[in-house]
Amino acid sequence: MSTRKLLRVFLIIFLFITVQSCTGTEDKEEKATFKQLPELQEIEPEKPVKIKLKRNNDGEYSWDISGGDAEEVIKIDKRLREDLKIK
Repeated sequence: MSTRKLLRVFLIIFLFITVQSCTGTEDKEEKATFKQLPELQEIEPEKPVKIKLKRNNDGEYSWDISGGDAEEVIKIDKRLREDLKIK
């Protein structure tokens, strides 16, 4: 009889240990964190250059240019003047 009691005690201890190891409350996994990169926050989308081309009754052209980048506006204005031969 004592071997059966001893076997039951070992069985209970074994079950207790396996249940404890399966239901551990330790957070071994890292929690998800989201980091924002500062260089991505500083980038602003470029505004496209918009051109409104007009032609009067004499066949002369004029235009209105708007955009976010001044260098790009000047470059396009120069190109329009060359293409339309306006001085």
